[in-house]
Amino acid sequence: MTKDLYVIGVDYGTDSVRSVLVNALNGQEVSSSVYYYPRWKKGDYCVAEKQQFRQHPLDYVEGLEQTVKDCLAQAGDKVPASAIKGISVDTTGSTPVAVDKTGTPLALLPEFESNPNAMFILWKDHTSVKEAEQINAHAVGFDTNYLQYVGGVYSSEWFWAKLLHILRVDEQVRNACYSWVEHCDWMTFLLMGGNDVMQMKRSVCAAGHKALWAKEFGGLPPEEFFSSLDPLLQGFTDRLFKDAYPSDQPAGKLSQEWADRLGLSTDVVVGVGAFDAHMGAVGGQIEPYYLSKVMGTSTCDMLVAPTEEVADTLVRGICGQVPGSVIPGMMGLEAGQSAFGDTYAWFRKLLLWPVQSLLSQSQIISPETAEALVQEISDKIIPELTKQAEQLPLSEEGEFAIDWFNGRRTPDANQVLKGAIFGLGLGSDAPRVFRALVEATCFGAKSIVDRFKEQGIPVKGLIGMGGVARKSPFIMQMMADVMDMPIRIHRSEQTCAIGAAMFAATAAGIYPRVEAAMAAMGQGFDAEYTPNPERTKIYAERYLQYQAHGALVEQETVLEKPAPTDVQEKVVRQNPS
Repeated sequence: MTKDLYVIGVDYGTDSVRSVLVNALNGQEVSSSVYYYPRWKKGDYCVAEKQQFRQHPLDYVEGLEQTVKDCLAQAGDKVPASAIKGISVDTTGSTPVAVDKTGTPLALLPEFESNPNAMFILWKDHTSVKEAEQINAHAVGFDTNYLQYVGGVYSSEWFWAKLLHILRVDEQVRNACYSWVEHCDWMTFLLMGGNDVMQMKRSVCAAGHKALWAKEFGGLPPEEFFSSLDPLLQGFTDRLFKDAYPSDQPAGKLSQEWADRLGLSTDVVVGVGAFDAHMGAVGGQIEPYYLSKVMGTSTCDMLVAPTEEVADTLVRGICGQVPGSVIPGMMGLEAGQSAFGDTYAWFRKLLLWPVQSLLSQSQIISPETAEALVQEISDKIIPELTKQAEQLPLSEEGEFAIDWFNGRRTPDANQVLKGAIFGLGLGSDAPRVFRALVEATCFGAKSIVDRFKEQGIPVKGLIGMGGVARKSPFIMQMMADVMDMPIRIHRSEQTCAIGAAMFAATAAGIYPRVEAAMAAMGQGFDAEYTPNPERTKIYAERYLQYQAHGALVEQETVLEKPAPTDVQEKVVRQNPS
């Protein structure tokens, strides 16, 4: 290969979408562009106290067009359109949406344009806790364990629980919903100009980790499994999919419409989509038995191992193990924490509330000045808390926290659980509480590693990626100390988008396997944190207390949880939430 060839990776995160234009021969990033979802930023269609988080498809469509066109504009004449060979997309997940027969999300139809139930149900939407519990109870009654490849516990963050909830609470959406589609699958379908949902190529990543798809079942669990759970699900398996595809394969070519909109050629190959952390693990140059941690609002932890070495080992309480979901030919195992950066953001918001509230009432300064001051203070809170927390002495005593502020993803998914802070006294100030919250997120990460080890999957080391990993040496050093193992930080600030670009290069035929793309396009590591033995000993003692406090929170949750009645069930079915 003598001529430069280029690919585009598109990474849909929780708050924004980022596109990168990359030289496929050496991984050099030519340009990048980010677009913050305007409707999401305003809080449209979300009700945090109900754990309802919805995103409008227009945020995704507008972001795709703007970021890709911006990347091309930045590159200018250096990168001719004819040299761009592939494009691949990753998204958060499980983030599904109701679609009609053409594969159009219902929220793009006039009659549903403002209906949150017709929009994408974001990964962290937990309105379907009841449905997840019912799926778990229902699965016990079958000879085949249909939850065996998703850790034995189905989560409210996933595909079927969200579908059942929407069908129950919204009759209009229920009547119009022909099929149910993951965000990563819809984006590739959109780029290809798809108009028949039954022709959509579904990602094995999304299908296996969230939708109970497995080759061992011949695809999805049988119709009876779902229709006997609730008659509202009757017939849905026939309107979904039987096959699923790894992301090194092409889904098709760019449609004429999107080629014109983006300024590209219809020869551009569109790769099969996947979830952000799975492609991010590839962008971060994952290695067998190294836990790849994408650390942002939540964490998604990926581990790959040769399929023959994992053999019949099934890890209980994780987010699934799916052949080929990360690297084709290897078993992909997923875990994660439902809140990581979100925990720190919650504390910042808590501290910022009086400033924001009082300044908004000020008669001395203008609303514009007040808004600018609030933003300036907000930007400084976490750095200053970090600076002060670093100076605190470490001992076995002090404030403790439990990191389940958005429920628990792994081990053993339970979105009903809540966060907690223990050991508060009159001497407990903001830096001490912040330090306890950081420690809790590190302890939550350790519980994931412990579960892999307990179930027979070794973890040799850690790979850190994402905003928190690159921006906070304090948190990363604590992570290494708590885990008692080194953590390498990947050089790239955009491992998910770069991973998507690697898959695009493979799908376009520039590389025969994604491992070859990873070797040629990888940017390497630029930092490593090693454990401090003295601090590791103290954290080991504190971790025991974290486990004890966590058990107490779980026990209290069980005691406080009321049993649903028949009347409550009817109310849930008849009233949207």
